Amino acid sequence: MTRVVVEGTEVVVRLGLREALAARRRTVRVPVRALRGIGVETSWWRVLRGEAGPGRWLPGRCVGTRRGPDGTDFVAVRSDGPALYMDLAAGAPFSRVAVSVPDPDATGSALRAVMPAESS
Repeated sequence: MTRVVVEGTEVVVRLGLREALAARRRTVRVPVRALRGIGVETSWWRVLRGEAGPGRWLPGRCVGTRRGPDGTDFVAVRSDGPALYMDLAAGAPFSRVAVSVPDPDATGSALRAVMPAESS
């Protein structure tokens, strides 16, 4: 399963084996200073924006990038629970990163604690 941790000045999303194979990458890294909003969506499909890009898009499991008017999003979500999402500032590698993690509320709280003050 996907894990989200803060390492120094970066938020690191570590993908599980299946997600990594589908996304063709093991990690996603974004600067902490790019965090603009963090939330938990109980309906996992609501974090999906734009058109599907490279990745794997199966019923109940979506992994990869999506392109929309606000930029490119990275998603690794499953239908068996809520999804954590991070909205990012312009210039970050993605506009949004949305993932299914074991405890999205606790992970979201930990990320809010390191989020830049001007973002809150």
